[in-house]
Amino acid sequence: MSRTEPTDAFLPPGPGGWDLDLTHYPGGTTPISQMLMGGCAAGIRKAFAEFGMAAETLDVRFVNGFMYSRLRPLIRPDKPAAKLPPIPLLKLVVRLHPQMRRRATVAARTMAERPWRAVVADWHATTRPRLETRNLELQDVDPSMLDDAGLAQHLAALLTWLRETFTLHFYLHVFDLGPIGLLVYDAERWGLATDDVVRALEGASPSTSAPGELLAELRAELKSHGVAPTSLDGVRSASPRASELLEAYLRRRGNLLVTRYDLDGQTLGERPDTVLASIVAAPAAGADHRRAELLATELRAQVPDGERARFDERLAEARAAMDLRDDNGPCTAEWPLGLLRRALLVLGRRLVAEGRAERAEHVFELEPGEVDALARRREGPSGAALAARAVERQRLAQLDPPAHLGPVEPDPPMSVLAPAHQLMVGSVRAVLEHMGLGPSAAHAPLSGSGVGTATYRGVVRIAADPESALDRLEPGDVLVVRCTTPAYNTVLAIAGAVVTTEGGPLSHAAVMARELGIPAVIGAAGALHLPDGAVVDVDPVLGEVRVVS
Repeated sequence: MSRTEPTDAFLPPGPGGWDLDLTHYPGGTTPISQMLMGGCAAGIRKAFAEFGMAAETLDVRFVNGFMYSRLRPLIRPDKPAAKLPPIPLLKLVVRLHPQMRRRATVAARTMAERPWRAVVADWHATTRPRLETRNLELQDVDPSMLDDAGLAQHLAALLTWLRETFTLHFYLHVFDLGPIGLLVYDAERWGLATDDVVRALEGASPSTSAPGELLAELRAELKSHGVAPTSLDGVRSASPRASELLEAYLRRRGNLLVTRYDLDGQTLGERPDTVLASIVAAPAAGADHRRAELLATELRAQVPDGERARFDERLAEARAAMDLRDDNGPCTAEWPLGLLRRALLVLGRRLVAEGRAERAEHVFELEPGEVDALARRREGPSGAALAARAVERQRLAQLDPPAHLGPVEPDPPMSVLAPAHQLMVGSVRAVLEHMGLGPSAAHAPLSGSGVGTATYRGVVRIAADPESALDRLEPGDVLVVRCTTPAYNTVLAIAGAVVTTEGGPLSHAAVMARELGIPAVIGAAGALHLPDGAVVDVDPVLGEVRVVS
């Protein structure tokens, strides 16, 4: 990616219509992260081909540091039509187009063979252990102990690894969201309440709850010794077992980015206060997921007799996919990105010491192709140039990006698609809607989808970003945010309840709340206008947030 002159204009980055996506990058995205997001189109293109999807990929581009995406069609992708042709003609084109015909054949085989089962099994048996092994190998290299050539090689290895893992990240998401979407799509056909179906997935993500369980064990160890630590050193000195548990937690999570996906976020290891708060706030026991089994039994009874076996298959496969969905990000993105941040900061500190940079953090302004030369002390941007880039990136981050760029591309009616494609497209639309990424049901102000069974009363803490949440949130506070990403996972473990203004029952915040047993109201419009410090009731049963004082 070459650096271009900045502009405040928001122009379509290519043919067709592009939708703004603030869930991954809220603006001001660093050049290296923009490059890595090329893995989105590459990974989804590979998965779509294997699935037989009636689209080429999800393309991602950045405009003034903001992320935009477009579902790239198979037919005339670079010459989108302003309006659809007559339905009979469109149906004929879809059925006769060579790529669509091949994809329809593959899609029918996919629906019959259900390859996501093998992918989920392989994740636990092979893929995850391979990722963890490589992440630990890179983590065990102390970049501060390397000479310039060694640091350059280490940075190159990290960038190569991240290109691979980002592509894998998005490839796997097709396989984990696919079976979840199929469950939701069929559930709607059976007349089941979507919120109830999603609640039946509760407890299906042990990877989400496992870190909290380790912290709960550590808290119990501290309590057994009568220790109330005020620092991590206090935790380590409490007992050999407490020190062992803490180091085991930090070895797997200390280098994870926890405030955002971008390199200018912070890792957990940089937030010892957050680690300590997480230990103190760790529940004595995890969420009770028995009600999910009872709910699944009730839902099954509502399914027509001839389709109950299909319900059992869909539910079992969606539960298995939920764990892959939540385990994917830390292994493929947040951990290796944290390792790259650590190594870049070593380079930044060396540049500052030599007078070649004003601040160590200015290394995040580097283009990917500039890293190696600068690490080896060859030609590269000056300290003043890096500082100017940092100022400009932050300025652009304050712009108000339009929600859509380019013409609106009309969606063809489902009736023109082959039967297997109708099922695939329907499931994709269903899962996107309930993740809060598509059209969804409107809610009254301060109401939305509830997660939990009991009302929680607490103090509101409005957070524009995870950093401010970590700085201000006290254990037990009600965290109120626009939406959450996996970068918020550590914050959510501290919160007493969560309220978001965007999202649906399958959004990240909803999944985390269910797995951690935290009451939540998701998609509550107007919640960001609550007075910070107010006392509210978060009622998940009614899906309401009520101001108490």
